[in-house]
Amino acid sequence: MALDTETFDLLKSTLQRFVRERLVPREDEVAETNTIPEDIRAEMRELGLFGLSIPEEFGGLGLDMEEEVNLAFELGRTSPAFRSLLGTNNGIGSQGLIMDGTEAQKQHYLPKLASGEMIASFALTEAEAGSDARSLRTSAKRDGDGFILNGTKRYITNAPHAGLFTVFARTEDPDNPEGSITAFLVEAGTPGLSIGSVDKKMGQQGSLTSDVVFEDCRVPASAVLGEKTGQGFRTAMKVLDRGRLHISAVCVGAAERLIADSLDYAMERKQFGQPIAEFQLVQAMLADSRAEAFAARCMVLETARAKDRAEVVTTDAACCKMYASEMVGRVADRAVQIHGGAGYMSEYAIERFYRDVRLFRIYEGTTQIQQLVIARNMIKQRKSEL
Repeated sequence: MALDTETFDLLKSTLQRFVRERLVPREDEVAETNTIPEDIRAEMRELGLFGLSIPEEFGGLGLDMEEEVNLAFELGRTSPAFRSLLGTNNGIGSQGLIMDGTEAQKQHYLPKLASGEMIASFALTEAEAGSDARSLRTSAKRDGDGFILNGTKRYITNAPHAGLFTVFARTEDPDNPEGSITAFLVEAGTPGLSIGSVDKKMGQQGSLTSDVVFEDCRVPASAVLGEKTGQGFRTAMKVLDRGRLHISAVCVGAAERLIADSLDYAMERKQFGQPIAEFQLVQAMLADSRAEAFAARCMVLETARAKDRAEVVTTDAACCKMYASEMVGRVADRAVQIHGGAGYMSEYAIERFYRDVRLFRIYEGTTQIQQLVIARNMIKQRKSEL
């Protein structure tokens, strides 16, 4: 454990209270305004939530993977928009920098990310490069002692209020006609970088995404992550295990919130003279949801512990992401069914969660990508055994 048990338990109980007393009551406001209130942002900064996984030497809490997923379970019990705001600082927006950045890059950016002074954003996806990350077309051409970036990134989380973008672009490579993928650290406000209109989405209002456009955007050579070109794809893949486990834990938390709300409703709602919780078919939906959420929780915790033991968990992390994200979709569907007509009404959180959780099966690698990762790794391992 990165923290002693007493300190971590205090942090967890504080977060539980923050979610219950401060975030849940503001969910409707966030959904209606598509904005996280500034007072909530300030409280998140005061609690240190932007630096959960950033090393202590840079101002973060330096949580290990098991500690992180235990807190993600709690964050999942409210609107995903709250978690999304701080998620990139703890995950894909900082982990590449932590793993592959130079000491100077870490010293300059990580304290700002840990404090929440700066929001990080991970700019990989393009119109023609989502699951097929190798096909990206954003270019970075050498220009004297720097690079000129051109291209458009799409659906980039936190782009509208990000201060730092980890941008993946194709650089020239004498050994590869197609060029190599390189990661760049580009600050908001850099000439040639612009942000598109905020995307209008099915759900997760308050979690802002948009295009990020580069038009002859010049960056110095020092902006290359780790100061090594051609390492970007490897960096992107390295951050995924932690990111997938984090999202899996959020899915578990969301499922547990849906189950709790459904149970409360079923015990209060009466039909045929008794609470609908007394009907066996309603009980079956509750039981199925509880069992699946429990299975996902166990998967995530076990894989997180393995990662903390420095084991390779790529296959198991993909299993967690695939199962947990599909699981929460099924739980949300049952929750609407248990609520009946009320579950289709926006006055109940169930309707919003039903839309919100659909995205979990898409980002951090779609379910279909997880299936490919799992199966290919199975085949690779079996071949090595023969």
